[in-house]
Amino acid sequence: MFNPPCGPVTGWRDGEVLRATGIPYATAGRFQPPVAAPDRASDFAATTLAPACPQGPVPFLDDILGTFYGELPGSEDCQNLSITIPSGLDDDERMPVMVWLHGGSYTSGSGDLAIFDPKTLVAENRVIVVSVTYRLGLFGYLATGTGRPANLGLLDQLEAFRWVQRNIGAFGGDPGCVTAFGQSAGGDSVAHLMAAPEAPSLFQRAIIQSAPLGITRGRHRMSTAMGIAAEAVTEDTPMLDVVEIEGHVSQVARKYGLMAAMPFGTQYGHAPLPPEDEIEAAWNTTAPAIDVLIGHTSDEARLFLPRNPVVGRLAKVPLLGGAAVKAINWAITEAVYGRSARRFARRHARAGGKAYSYVLSWGAPGNFYRAAHTVDLPLLFGNRKTWEAAGLLAGASWDETNAVGREVRRLWASFARGDGLGETGEIPGALKYTSEPQPAPRRQRRVVAAVLRMASTRMSWRWK
Repeated sequence: MFNPPCGPVTGWRDGEVLRATGIPYATAGRFQPPVAAPDRASDFAATTLAPACPQGPVPFLDDILGTFYGELPGSEDCQNLSITIPSGLDDDERMPVMVWLHGGSYTSGSGDLAIFDPKTLVAENRVIVVSVTYRLGLFGYLATGTGRPANLGLLDQLEAFRWVQRNIGAFGGDPGCVTAFGQSAGGDSVAHLMAAPEAPSLFQRAIIQSAPLGITRGRHRMSTAMGIAAEAVTEDTPMLDVVEIEGHVSQVARKYGLMAAMPFGTQYGHAPLPPEDEIEAAWNTTAPAIDVLIGHTSDEARLFLPRNPVVGRLAKVPLLGGAAVKAINWAITEAVYGRSARRFARRHARAGGKAYSYVLSWGAPGNFYRAAHTVDLPLLFGNRKTWEAAGLLAGASWDETNAVGREVRRLWASFARGDGLGETGEIPGALKYTSEPQPAPRRQRRVVAAVLRMASTRMSWRWK
């Protein structure tokens, strides 16, 4: 039994951890901003996994990740979170809190899917993980010309962080030591939450994994066209019909190039985000108060290449095929993930924030996917029963996968605790990171500039 301000909560024991699952953090009508869930006087039985936002199947991901469509029931009342806590906490202990935002291109996924089970991360490292489920697709991420708001899923996430700040102390968590972490669309969410003025009061650290920041700009025309196509959806359209229409709306984006790989997403100029030309200034404002670990996998694009018929034909070309696939993988990985992640880290450091950049290069030996997009998931959420048969890991033994995963989990937890990571570091054969240099204090910069001017003058004289 827990006694947070929201009202009494009864959880359940699961081996080495305690769980409190499916707790409502907000409520909302369709296409309406969320409001905080009301407090309760009666006990809430937090023993059921949170339902997923309604969504369509993604068969190729089921094959690669070992998921299956319908694993969790779908519900528009999906603003719930689940808490996983290490067992044996003393009454006065306060653990670091890690708030997980799942990925899935803003159209699929859910906080309580088995592939995101944080049990191992929590048990090994004595952190608390809060897994958040939020609105997706047409339910959460597309404005229309008739006034339907954008970014409802992002507003859901803000409500979840507010809930954590108010209530997590009752579960043994430290509200002053909160890390937002997410992968893919979840990483993109973490990055954009950092633009909200209240972000530093909600979390002090951010881990941004494989965020497609390279395709988040210049989306206005595409989003407008999709919004027009979505006008047929109303507050009364049956839930499953909304999911079907969502697929048709996505097709409208196809002519917009690489951005169409993630047609739904955050929209600038809609609450809680500023206009696109002001996003960097918003990030700079919060940078000094939030430490960042940001990066990507070395072969992000390999997850998607087999679905492209042109790449499939190229791969079959003798001698040159392999080199062509390698070049395409590098170019897309850089364009969508790599270059933008490095820029984000450098900008964050220039603005006075602490930033680390990483590249994860581990992949199953002999596997086509190698260090593809999502390969960090089995390393972070290491559950043998869930992951061992996933196509992404074919060629690696579970012991090999878990050995790397243990080190990744340790690194993520160390960052969440606020431990210094040093200027550089690595997990041999798997991951390397570096600290981005911060600007020198103003007085020091003036001294350095003066020395450089003197050196330049002296060198010019000598050259004469």
